[in-house]
Amino acid sequence: MFGLSYKLFAVTSNIRTSLLFIIVTCINFSVVIGQSEAKNRINCVVIDAGHGGKDPGAKGSKHYEKDIVLSVALKLGDYIKNNMPDVKVIFTRDSDVFIPLHERAEIANKNQADVFISIHCNSNPNKNPFGAETFVMGLTKTADNLEVAKFENSVILKEDNFSSKYEGFDNSPEAYIMLSLMQNTHIDQSLTLASYVQSQFKEKANRFDRGVKQAGFLVLWKTAMPSILIETGFLSNLEEERYLASSQGQDYLASSIYRAFRDYKNVIENRSIYVLSRNNPGTASTSDSFTTNPEPIAVQPENNPVYYMVQISSSKKKIPLNAKGFKGIKNIEEHKSTDNYKYTVGRKTNYNDIVEFSKTIKNTFPDAFIVALKDGKIVPAKKVLNEIKN
Repeated sequence: MFGLSYKLFAVTSNIRTSLLFIIVTCINFSVVIGQSEAKNRINCVVIDAGHGGKDPGAKGSKHYEKDIVLSVALKLGDYIKNNMPDVKVIFTRDSDVFIPLHERAEIANKNQADVFISIHCNSNPNKNPFGAETFVMGLTKTADNLEVAKFENSVILKEDNFSSKYEGFDNSPEAYIMLSLMQNTHIDQSLTLASYVQSQFKEKANRFDRGVKQAGFLVLWKTAMPSILIETGFLSNLEEERYLASSQGQDYLASSIYRAFRDYKNVIENRSIYVLSRNNPGTASTSDSFTTNPEPIAVQPENNPVYYMVQISSSKKKIPLNAKGFKGIKNIEEHKSTDNYKYTVGRKTNYNDIVEFSKTIKNTFPDAFIVALKDGKIVPAKKVLNEIKN
């Protein structure tokens, strides 16, 4: 009897231990997945209506930039609030007040925003130019881009002791040389969002697409997140001024920016949806949550292998592989694309291996993400995984 009781006790204890192990394992794994998803969530956007108060911005025949962009910004905020209740919307200004450029960046940084969108109107001594363009922080390669940046940055002259606030920047040509040497950590994400904005302007708002460009904007300089500056159109062009000042035109612009933000949010949040299954480390899942029955990834053909890597940086300007910014990481690869250089580490043929490797890289480069090398070109890893799965 004692032997049977002991055996029953032992079996019961083993079952309890096993159940406890399973529960703890699932909790720990869920925490890891939750943390991974949280890093890629777009929870907060800061919308910046350019100029304001004593700074009118560009002037049309009847309208001021500060009034038009405020209206577009508020409409954009309403679109996001009404359609994305999970996203917190913060305005740098929601009335006609003057906000220094450095404070606009501080608002975004203090609120740990995931995206910063600055809205403006353009102007030109020549009344013929028209169309919309979106800028990211970067090298000022053309005279036109430089003039746009100089005009938008000239607002600092209205601030007290501006030189000390902007580390000696004085809007001179020499100052732009200094500014152009600075790398934008979030340039890839910023370029993605900017391209979505321009596509929406062209397809939905019927605006002439002047493209995605780079220039040294102080309002983007110290933002610690993907940031763009949108020039919605030219107030110096009479026809475009009428469009920009109209309620319908402002609705089209705001809704276009909203759709671009929505598409960007979807891309960022789905970038890391491939999660490892603990009970089968050779498989992956396309579900946002943990699954115990994921679909296996097919073996890729040997004659056309696909490699998975972690992208740690991107730049319009070539970066030495031994640059201090790479923080001593070895075996960095450089990939030249049409308009920039991409830098990756950790070439792997197995997706699960690169997922594990990326965890160590993210300690040094929090914004690093997984990409694929297919046919000699860097492409989104998700696209390749979907192709292999199908």
